[in-house]
Amino acid sequence: MTPVICLVTDRHTSGGVEGVVAHVARAARAGVQLIHIRERDLEARTLTALVARCLEAVRGTRTRVVVNDRLDVALAAGAHGVHLRAESMPGVRVRAVTPPGFLIGRSVHAREEAARVEAAGGLDYLVFGTVFASASKPGRAPAGPPALAEVVQAVRVPVLAIGGVTPDNLHEVAATGAAGFAAITLFTAPSDRTVAQVMARAAEAWAALRKD
Repeated sequence: MTPVICLVTDRHTSGGVEGVVAHVARAARAGVQLIHIRERDLEARTLTALVARCLEAVRGTRTRVVVNDRLDVALAAGAHGVHLRAESMPGVRVRAVTPPGFLIGRSVHAREEAARVEAAGGLDYLVFGTVFASASKPGRAPAGPPALAEVVQAVRVPVLAIGGVTPDNLHEVAATGAAGFAAITLFTAPSDRTVAQVMARAAEAWAALRKD
């Protein structure tokens, strides 16, 4: 099994808008499957322009780009999908107004929540966290790998882990049955080599499951 790897953008740690675009291009070249544009404080026009540039940056690769919560921006820019926050509209409502193949994900924080939103329909994947202690979520107690495993077992759609994922705990994530992981800080170093190293460690972690 090849893990699904999602890079979540943060222009504040990536050198601004130009840094985000360059970061996305590097990730796509390295084989990262999913880019989550999470620039929630940008106004619509600026965000739409950024998404369009990121789509151009991944052109010719298999990388897909989703926009955090802003369905209007995702559709206007021609993004591959949208990532819904926990308090967003139901996925089935989004599915009703989006084109075929449009990717719809959602953040969840508990097993019961995951089961409920999946049953409502319309979703392609879930992101569960915070799994490990994370600098981007200070003060939030980590749920831990056992909670992640419970979510994976409760739903049929792929589940990605988020929160404090590092090369050293990738094996713990893989062991839960998660389809992959999403991360911000794991990819912040501006280097093709760094992204490639993360990809290689992830491949090793999920490949180890086949040997057990």
